[in-house]
Amino acid sequence: MNRQNKIQKLYDKRLKRARAKLKTSSKERYISKADRAKEDEEKGE
Repeated sequence: MNRQNKIQKLYDKRLKRARAKLKTSSKERYISKADRAKEDEEKGE
């Protein structure tokens, strides 16, 4: 039982890593306040 449990944990760990690698984030990349202000200034001109 102990050996099977150990093998299952390793399998789950690898599967979790693989799924995390494939999953793409739906969040947009963070843009700092200064960069946002700079972009707004360039658009205004």
